[in-house]
Amino acid sequence: MFDLDPGKLLVIGIVALIAIPSKDLPRVLRTLGQATGRMRRMANEFQDQFMAAMREAELDDLKKQIEETNSAIMAGANLNGAFDPMAEARKQIVSAIEDGDKKPPPERALEEPQSGVSTEGQPATDAAPQDAQKADK
Repeated sequence: MFDLDPGKLLVIGIVALIAIPSKDLPRVLRTLGQATGRMRRMANEFQDQFMAAMREAELDDLKKQIEETNSAIMAGANLNGAFDPMAEARKQIVSAIEDGDKKPPPERALEEPQSGVSTEGQPATDAAPQDAQKADK
């Protein structure tokens, strides 16, 4: 704190022994120790408050950056709709409905399947009895 190395402390101690009478020395040292403790506590409090202010300033900066990013995203989303999933879903639903209105309904095949195969690629059900009748003859 005051950059006191052991040599300087020894010189200060010798001067204190000469200048302060021996009966008052314990009281002076105790008072000096208490003052040193108070100074350390004050320095720690100041450092804690300073660090809290720095964290708060960093949080404010971070919050400001997030708000700027959010506003930029929302501005971009309003221009091209890329970040609005509801608008995209709405567009898809509307286009599906419009496409469904334009297409004619699928026509069902009214003809009998030919050669034992239905239009879906599966064997026809009534073709098997005809084949069985031909086999019997």
